[in-house]
Amino acid sequence: MKALDHTAEKCLLVVDKKGELLGTLTDGDIRRKILTGAPFTEDISSVYFNQPHTLLLHSFSNEEAKAILREKKLPLLPVIDSEGIVVDYVTWQKMGAEEPASVSLSEVPVVIMAGGKGARLKPFTDILPKPLMPVREKTIIEHIIDQFTSYGCKNFYVSVNYKSKIIKAYFEELDPSYDVTFIEEKNPLGTAGGLGLLKDKIKKPFFVSNCDILIKTNFEKLFDHHSKGGFQMSLVASAKDYIIPYGTCDLAEDGSLERINEKPSYEFLINTGLYVMNPEILKLIPSDKVFHATCLMENVKKTGGNIGVFPVNESSWIDIGQWGEYKNSFEKIF
Repeated sequence: MKALDHTAEKCLLVVDKKGELLGTLTDGDIRRKILTGAPFTEDISSVYFNQPHTLLLHSFSNEEAKAILREKKLPLLPVIDSEGIVVDYVTWQKMGAEEPASVSLSEVPVVIMAGGKGARLKPFTDILPKPLMPVREKTIIEHIIDQFTSYGCKNFYVSVNYKSKIIKAYFEELDPSYDVTFIEEKNPLGTAGGLGLLKDKIKKPFFVSNCDILIKTNFEKLFDHHSKGGFQMSLVASAKDYIIPYGTCDLAEDGSLERINEKPSYEFLINTGLYVMNPEILKLIPSDKVFHATCLMENVKKTGGNIGVFPVNESSWIDIGQWGEYKNSFEKIF
């Protein structure tokens, strides 16, 4: 996943030591494997696609390559020689052509939860609301909005409470090209309570984002994953490998030491605070009460709904709401 994040392409080529093509690997292949419960440290031998479409060196035209890319909806095609060795690859860009337009998210609303006090960023948030904390040349909330507008989103709802007048004044001065509607929480309503104010305003599936996170992922794939999966709610989860920097003790039944595990590693999927939701779940949110996203998930499950999980790489998630990550964001931001 890290290699995919660092390449400009959307696919990796899997080869043996001789350079012979074994298959192709996309983020979707990895994501599907993670969702089966496979450990993050597992090798990719059972993950990559081992029957890839290929082009034979000096035996194809650009039009033939374009036809395969279009029909199969592939990000690239490997070019191999008569021995099966990878010598090149073909993409729309390398052929001087434009990739066929994908589905636009222009009709998908986005809700940004921006009503919190930003306690983890005190004392700065005693003066400035967290959504307006600067990261390089823009505020946090502008970076979040830019990620969505790059996929065509243009209708934004911003839930506000703490220092709401400052946030409203900032956007009035900004005069953005997209539409912003403010949802006023008279009292702080938690991480999901403010969504209840949208029951009569949103009639289609929508994105929800905390106002202190940045996620580098393909929002079209996320929305497609939610829609095709038939989920009522989907969350983006970051793959996290956590190493305990000590030796841990395993005890025998009699209380004696059985073994020492030196710096054990544990794997988790961490909720990032980015969601896709169906409008019907808004009715599960009580009015004018503190209500959190975890409570909403519990209610969705209680009513027989399914919640999807969309894994991303750890380096694709920045939690700007804590000091360490906020300072790192000046270097790390996508």
